[in-house]
Amino acid sequence: MSDQQNGGAPQWGLWGPITSIGEALRFLTIIPQPWLPPASEAGMVASIPWFPAAGAIIGALLLPVGWLGDLGWGAMARAALVVVAWGIITSGLHLDGLSDTCDGVMSWRTRERKLEIMRDSRIGAMGAIALIAVLLLKFAFLAGAGPNWWQSVLVAPVLGRWANCYAIFWFPPAREGGLGRSFNAQVRRPDFWLASVFALSFAIIVAGLSGLIAALLVLAGSHLLIRWWVRDLGGLTGDTYGALCEIGEVVALAALTF
Repeated sequence: MSDQQNGGAPQWGLWGPITSIGEALRFLTIIPQPWLPPASEAGMVASIPWFPAAGAIIGALLLPVGWLGDLGWGAMARAALVVVAWGIITSGLHLDGLSDTCDGVMSWRTRERKLEIMRDSRIGAMGAIALIAVLLLKFAFLAGAGPNWWQSVLVAPVLGRWANCYAIFWFPPAREGGLGRSFNAQVRRPDFWLASVFALSFAIIVAGLSGLIAALLVLAGSHLLIRWWVRDLGGLTGDTYGALCEIGEVVALAALTF
């Protein structure tokens, strides 16, 4: 993909990155950002390279929840509280995308019908199974993580959102309209590399070699899923971005707690 010459360029001024991280948090979480200007498409596009940084903040917010659970009730409660808080902080945004994606791509219908199913707000059987599986796996991996559980909690949200950046930059959207096409059309090459440098550096600094291995596994798994969904749907949607984030987080947790 060639570089685009419009609103997706990273902001390099003093307040540019801070504003873009705030935009990413406003888009990806329930954390209020009253100091930001009104939300705009240009602002959301500029926030894309900072999605992994928003993931780091999400992980940091989960740490005191985990420590409280550990202190009061032990590893099982710690894992359960972190998973619940994780879903609340992100307002279930990516979990909703996961369920819609699995309902669509696992229906074995025509491409057009799959996209219609994904637009339906109701959760079907495959969507429910996917939600239960992801939540159970997150709980299981965190419960068995041992004393270094905090590394997994910090790194997994970063790598899950890095998978989003990879999908947005390198692969086409499935629909003509919508935010997914705007993201894909306006994101630039420096956006992706900025997100990648942050995500990989953060993973290695926090978790060392395990962080690097987790990042490579998330990238490989995301690539395989994306190829499948592009073949079936003709491209990606906002729902598939959410599914990639959730599955990427699970893969990261599996690698980091192995």
